[in-house]
Amino acid sequence: MQWKPLTIAALSALPVVAHCTVYLSVQQAQQQMFGTAGLQRVVVSLSEAQQKTLKRSTGIYHPLKADQVYKVAGGGWFVVDQVLGKHEMITYAVGLNADGSVKQVEVLEYRETYGGQVRDESWRNQFVGKTASDALKLNQDIRNISGATLSSRHLTDGVKRILHWYQLQLKAL
Repeated sequence: MQWKPLTIAALSALPVVAHCTVYLSVQQAQQQMFGTAGLQRVVVSLSEAQQKTLKRSTGIYHPLKADQVYKVAGGGWFVVDQVLGKHEMITYAVGLNADGSVKQVEVLEYRETYGGQVRDESWRNQFVGKTASDALKLNQDIRNISGATLSSRHLTDGVKRILHWYQLQLKAL
């Protein structure tokens, strides 16, 4: 039997399997975290030096987009960010109290075919009260989820990034 390379036409006929579960919209997550408190969108830009500082402190090497940041009336922040799961991006939101501690973490969109246990409330509640001074290390102060190790690690690093960003820039705004 002789093997022939697949042509572009043959490859385009292969089915594409995509998986995405949308749990909450940005507005639903805002309502869940802060109720009727007013939220004002804030335009924030990060300098190259600030991006490098966040990379060093958190280990996340794709840049923080910082395009969905909201200041909460009466104090606090609501930030939407993305981290890589195993192969696909996970969109999540972090609510911060006025003192910079985590109020709540929500997974908004999960695109992986497995590992969605990071959406479990008991796992996400581990972040409540954490600040930039906490280690936020998987298998230390944040427990791992078997079968969702990369999603667990990257979400943990993502929350850590938001906390460090608060200390680096948001706190002063």
